[in-house]
Amino acid sequence: MVKLTTLFPPEGRLLHTEENQALCATKAGLIRAMEGRRVLEGKAVLCDAEHNLAVTLGPFTGYIPREEAALGIAEGNTREIAILSRVGKPVAFTVEAVEQEEGLLRPRLSRRSAQTMALEHLMDTLEPGTVLPATVSHLEPFGAFVDIGCGVPSMISIERISVSRIPHPDRRFTVGQEIYAVAMETCPELGRVILSHRELLGTWQENAARFSAGMTVPGYVRGIKDYGIFVELSPNLSGLAEPRGDLHEGDRVSVYIKAIFPDRMKIKLLVIEKLPPEGPQPLTYFLPPSGRLDRWRYAPEGCCKTGAETVFR
Repeated sequence: MVKLTTLFPPEGRLLHTEENQALCATKAGLIRAMEGRRVLEGKAVLCDAEHNLAVTLGPFTGYIPREEAALGIAEGNTREIAILSRVGKPVAFTVEAVEQEEGLLRPRLSRRSAQTMALEHLMDTLEPGTVLPATVSHLEPFGAFVDIGCGVPSMISIERISVSRIPHPDRRFTVGQEIYAVAMETCPELGRVILSHRELLGTWQENAARFSAGMTVPGYVRGIKDYGIFVELSPNLSGLAEPRGDLHEGDRVSVYIKAIFPDRMKIKLLVIEKLPPEGPQPLTYFLPPSGRLDRWRYAPEGCCKTGAETVFR
C-alpha cells in the first residue's frame, strides 16, 4: 500500500466524503469545524460583482469574501481569474464565523486560510522525493499547473512530465485529471514546491516488461528522422521504426514489435497502419510503497547507454 501526504488534499477530494458532508450538514457541525480549524469543501455556485464567492455546503449557502478567496488576492499578487474560475467547482475553506442573515444561517468562510494551512504544512514537512496527489488545473505549452492541496498551485514543466517528449502537456493530461507528482524541492521564501512526474511512470525495464516481440500494439509518432520514426509505446518508452513518408508527429499508429534489446534500451518496430486519433491515455504509475523516492534510474542495470537519473536530496 502506498503512503501519500493527504492531510490537505487537492480541491474536490473531500467534497463527497462522509466526514465532510456530516460537518456541513448542521450548525453544530460547522461550529465544531470552526473551533477545530478543520478544512471543509463545498461547491462555489456564484461570484458576485465584488468577486465574493457563494458556496453551497450541505443545506446552507456560505460566502467567501474576495480577500479570502485565494492566497495573494489581498496583496495583489494573484489575478482575479483565480476567483472567477472557481465557479461551478469545489473549493476548500475553513469556517470563520457561523452568522445569521435575515433568519438564515450564512457561514463566513476563508479559502485563503485553508491554502495557508496547506502551504505551511508542505513547507514544514515535505521532503524531496515525496509523492503527492495532485489535480491538473491548467495547461500551458511550457507545463502543467496542478493543485497540490486546497488549491495551492504548482507546476510540472513539460520536460519533466515524461521521458517521451511531447509538444504540449495536453498530449498527456486533461484539466481536472487526478494524477501523482513527486517533490523535487521546496522554496519556502517563495512559497513554492518544485515538482516532477516522469519518475513515477516507470523505468525502461518496468515499461518494457509489458511488451514482447511479436506483439502488435498502438503507439504515437513522437519524432521523425532520416533514419527512422520514433514511436511512443507508453509515456516512458519508445521504439524505432523504419522510415515512412506518410507519417507526421502526433499520428497514432499500430506497430509490430520486431525485437527488444534491454542492453541497448532499443526496441525495433514496424509500422502497420495509421489509426484514428484519440485523447490522452490513462496513465500507469509505478509508485514506491513508502510514498517516497530516494533515487530513480531509467536505464536497466548493465545497459551500455546512460539514461535519465534523478537523485532526491
